[in-house]
Amino acid sequence: MRASKRQEQDSHTVPDPGVQCVAKLTGMRESAALLRAKGATTQAGFTSERIPARLFRHRPILMDDGPEHLEHRKRLVRFFSPRTLEVTHRAFIERAAADLVADAQREGRCRIDDLALIYSVRVASEIVGLNGGDTEALARRLEAFFRQPPVDHTRRDHGRTQRQWARAAKEALVPLMSFYWRDVRPAIRARRAQPADDIISHLLAHGYRPREILMECLTYGTAGMVTTREFMTMALWRLLRDPALCAEYLAADVTGRTELLSEMIRLEPPVAHLYRRVREQAAGCPHDPGTLVDIDVRAANLDPDVFGPEPATIERGRGLPAAERTGLSFGDGAHRCPGSHLALLETETLLTTLLEAGITLAREPDRGFDTLVQGYQLRGLEVSFTSTAAAP
Repeated sequence: MRASKRQEQDSHTVPDPGVQCVAKLTGMRESAALLRAKGATTQAGFTSERIPARLFRHRPILMDDGPEHLEHRKRLVRFFSPRTLEVTHRAFIERAAADLVADAQREGRCRIDDLALIYSVRVASEIVGLNGGDTEALARRLEAFFRQPPVDHTRRDHGRTQRQWARAAKEALVPLMSFYWRDVRPAIRARRAQPADDIISHLLAHGYRPREILMECLTYGTAGMVTTREFMTMALWRLLRDPALCAEYLAADVTGRTELLSEMIRLEPPVAHLYRRVREQAAGCPHDPGTLVDIDVRAANLDPDVFGPEPATIERGRGLPAAERTGLSFGDGAHRCPGSHLALLETETLLTTLLEAGITLAREPDRGFDTLVQGYQLRGLEVSFTSTAAAP
């Protein structure tokens, strides 16, 4: 009898009080519907729920929700619209790519994740208004901010002990304050004296305080750096490993190359999971209030009902509108990445410049995973330049 009771007890799983109620979504349509359900969910990724709302009158756009968030996004759209990027920023983006690749050619070899880091931060800084200092130093300060203990978004404590949270705060504080004093504060002073057509000037005009501008700059700087940097490295790696795909890419025009990159980012999303907290049930959101929804972006982007019977292959266009070709790699709904056009533009520009300069794969990258961003990390991809293409 005792043995049978013990067996009966062992057959039942004891609930883990640290684990949240999680609904996992893997289909494209159900995931998009939830992300588009207005007012039904709030941001739950990037440890946003741990950041006290009282710190900000204007909550950072990455972590905010509701009418103010939508209004903020609406005002910022013009900085990232295809027309603005073409008319105002394309020449700068092309020049930045050409200058960095020319420097790499003179060296004869370069590490792509380092080059992509400097390039993506240089481009983001131009649009945000942080373009008054040393780009390489700024990039290293932003990179240091992400040296954090791992997190698990499905646990109430995010999988961190109190000691790890204290360590995370300590390790983030130094680069954050350095970022403020060396980059953000001088930019605020410069824009107060002479406003420009950039995001910092826009935020000042709408009454944002320095701490709020700091968080917005961190959001745009790191979003422009972290995810775009990883995708640039991934896409180039994929092209260098597939000669036929690389030849197709180089033979295509800008539109065709962008279509190929849209397929690549669909198959290799830089953010693999999106998290939302359910506030109330609504059309597209049938889950109970309080539920944490985990959207598996990689799985949704392989949904055969949307992307056809061979969703894991690269096929230009797929008969889908441009906004749908990338799946959920840029999110959807109120938190869809406003910089999606920018990410594809700067990636196409840098990769085309590198490939036309004549590069060969010199070292495969090491692949890791960033639990905070929920995305892959590629480090150590190296290319060498052919002697005929190398700069004098």
